[in-house]
Amino acid sequence: MNNLRRIFSGLLMVIALASVVACSSTSKKESTGEYVDDTVITTRVKAAIVKEDTLKVSEINVETFKGVVQLSGFVHSQADINTAVRVAAGVGGVKSVKNDMHLK
Repeated sequence: MNNLRRIFSGLLMVIALASVVACSSTSKKESTGEYVDDTVITTRVKAAIVKEDTLKVSEINVETFKGVVQLSGFVHSQADINTAVRVAAGVGGVKSVKNDMHLK
């Protein structure tokens, strides 16, 4: 199972680094550097969620814009929501976490 997690994390990192597109920064558009940073943060948050045994990465969508991580999806309990927010907030580079998750 650890090999699967490593492969998944590595795959996400490759995808993150391969998807660099953007030019300049505005309030609604990120510069290339910001986009890469946000993509790396998203990848790290997803990897942290995978490592958390009580959470299912397939239930939680992660998006990042200028360091603000948005979590969405449907989970089984309030404890899962609290854990996901805590895990995301603990990832380096995360400025804040916006919780848009709901209970099933």
